[in-house]
Amino acid sequence: MRGAGPVPIYAPSLLTEHVVTTPVEVPCPHCTTLNRVPGARLGEGPVCGRCKQPLFGGHPVELSAGSFDAIAGRGDLPVLVDFWAPWCGPCLAFAPVFADAARTLEPHVRLAKIDTEAEPQLAARFGIRSIPTLALFRRGREVARQAGAMDGRTLRLWLDRALAQAS
Repeated sequence: MRGAGPVPIYAPSLLTEHVVTTPVEVPCPHCTTLNRVPGARLGEGPVCGRCKQPLFGGHPVELSAGSFDAIAGRGDLPVLVDFWAPWCGPCLAFAPVFADAARTLEPHVRLAKIDTEAEPQLAARFGIRSIPTLALFRRGREVARQAGAMDGRTLRLWLDRALAQAS
């Protein structure tokens, strides 16, 4: 699918082939610069116009209090955040599932992680009471939430529904 015509804004199973033909704003995960990427070229490995780093690395982006608003609060792509902690067994078991999802969902959905131990202010800001918790954001606004670890298929089904309801 990469490099072959217009790219769906979401992965093929999500919201059935909604093709983007207009530019998409994508924050750089390295320097937070907002980049305008032609929708038809989103899947062609775009790089940041400022720092020249890839906009998508095929893995979740680590967010902090300093980078959250710049990454999840701006841009046209939905951002799926995994709130987790290093001492949490279910979080550690879910980490490979979430990493695999990043490889398959980018560049249609940005996946990010927030370590609630290192970023307690973000956990408090979003009222995180149990971990792991997934939260889906559109331009900084939380549009869906799910507590608990899940397998890849369940994650994909939940994300499909959440994106459909957020549209």
